[in-house]
Amino acid sequence: MKITWHGHSCFRLAARGLATVVTDPYDEKVVGYGPLNLRGHIVSISQDAPAYNNEAAVKSNQRVVRGPGEYEIGNVFITAVRTNGGNKRPKGELPNTLYVFDYEGVAVAHLGNLNRVPSQSQVEALGTVNVALVPVGGGEGLNAAKAAEVISLLEPGIVIPMHYSTPECKIELDPLSKFLKEMGLGTINPVEELTVTPSSVPTETQVVVLDYQA
Repeated sequence: MKITWHGHSCFRLAARGLATVVTDPYDEKVVGYGPLNLRGHIVSISQDAPAYNNEAAVKSNQRVVRGPGEYEIGNVFITAVRTNGGNKRPKGELPNTLYVFDYEGVAVAHLGNLNRVPSQSQVEALGTVNVALVPVGGGEGLNAAKAAEVISLLEPGIVIPMHYSTPECKIELDPLSKFLKEMGLGTINPVEELTVTPSSVPTETQVVVLDYQA
């Protein structure tokens, strides 16, 4: 399967013969970056806010998933878990949904606008995670330190950071360098896309930085 990053927390997950997923399509007037021009069979919405829920920006989408549950669409198995405090969340805080997309043995977790470390039961509900798409830039999402803590709980083979400051982003967030420092890493050269197979997932967690694709 191939993973590409289109800014903020928007990714495209695709594999031959399986449904294509677009996560968290944004309103560029709010987030920055360029207008989205993507095609996909499934759109996942982690939070009902303009930075995450612009489903109209994805052409040919056949199904929008925006809440907890278990789904099978186009031979992609999806587990969705609600977070951000549930009924006890602070006033004005929007609920968030974590998604795990199983692409024939490669489980990709998209953490959306997660803003606190999930409970043990929430982590267990996600199952095994091979690739984790993790917010790292603070704001209303995880900061670098909390992101590192979540990664230690999930123990994924690959971590792809998202939701951080870039020249194209209008939202005030921390830079990627702060997260990399928290993880004990230096500068990482970004790649345009990541291809993952069950046999290519490393046994020790590695951080992969994706370049923004307009």
